[in-house]
Amino acid sequence: MSGVLSDTGIRRLIDSRALTGTSDILPDQIQPASLDLRLGHTAHRLRASFLTGKDATVAERLDELEMHRIDLSDGAVLEKGCVYLVPLMERLSLPAGISAAANAKSSTGRLDLLTRTVIDGGTEFDRVHGGYDGPLYAEICPRSFSVLVRPGMRLNQIRFRDGQSVLDDDALRALHGQSPLVDSDALIQDGLGFSVDLRPQGSTLVGYRAKPHTGLIDLDRIGAYDPADFWEEVHSETGRIILDPGAFYILVSREAVHIPPDYAAEMAPYLAMVGEFRVHYAGFFDPGFGHAAAGGAGARGVLEVRCHEAPFVLEHGQVVGRLVYERMSEPPATLYGAGIASNYQGQGLKLAKHFRG
Repeated sequence: MSGVLSDTGIRRLIDSRALTGTSDILPDQIQPASLDLRLGHTAHRLRASFLTGKDATVAERLDELEMHRIDLSDGAVLEKGCVYLVPLMERLSLPAGISAAANAKSSTGRLDLLTRTVIDGGTEFDRVHGGYDGPLYAEICPRSFSVLVRPGMRLNQIRFRDGQSVLDDDALRALHGQSPLVDSDALIQDGLGFSVDLRPQGSTLVGYRAKPHTGLIDLDRIGAYDPADFWEEVHSETGRIILDPGAFYILVSREAVHIPPDYAAEMAPYLAMVGEFRVHYAGFFDPGFGHAAAGGAGARGVLEVRCHEAPFVLEHGQVVGRLVYERMSEPPATLYGAGIASNYQGQGLKLAKHFRG
């Protein structure tokens, strides 16, 4: 059956050698509908970000753009505002009918750590065509905080697809009728729309804004950092805030989202540009996210928002993004939040797992 490959399907790719690693792929890399990708041992500092281009390899482009190399073996700092390329431990040799898409992991996005997957002959970030046979690379650009990384760290993830599986609006309405996808009226247009919550019940705290000058974040240290050292609280009593140009915010959706066990979803832009800001849209939602049987009762979507050239007034309930739902090729053996290390099941407004509280 066509659709997004489940954890069972990913194991079949590993068994058939369509998915390999420089060291064995670990069981806990396999998620309900994706695989965590691991950093290799070397980072290439680049003059600029790049797309490989149809007839070129990453190695050829590195000859033009590499400034120097950094050994990650004992840990190394990737500095804010710089661009790096890190070969990943995983390699693909996909069958012709299997394509893939990659995205930053949730905690990566919440640190404003721009991470995109690059392949040989690639004309788009984070997209792998069917039949691709070659290495994988992560382009990493820390935008708010400098970070300490080591080999084996997992900043991005990859999802495999057999054929086309995206639900059109009619199918999405039917699914919402069978199993409500949000805890409010569903806005369905090219996916399931969601809006921003700037009137939280019993509080004026609506989000966080990254401080411009902070210390280093070691990505291996979970729950280690005081949020006040890295973030300013954003409060509102009016149901609106003004986004500052160049600033990075953590906000939360007004709707509680539900991903049924036979489906997966991906966050996408509601419009190419909605005002003078952009909502981070490189987000996978696994089967079982917000699902009662997996320990959730709907979960808010965390919004990673960056304002562009001009200050912008953001209003409570303003639609800022959409979820595109896809069918699974088969139900996953394990759901998000059910017996696996799922950090954000049942979440509300929540910073990355590296911060206390």
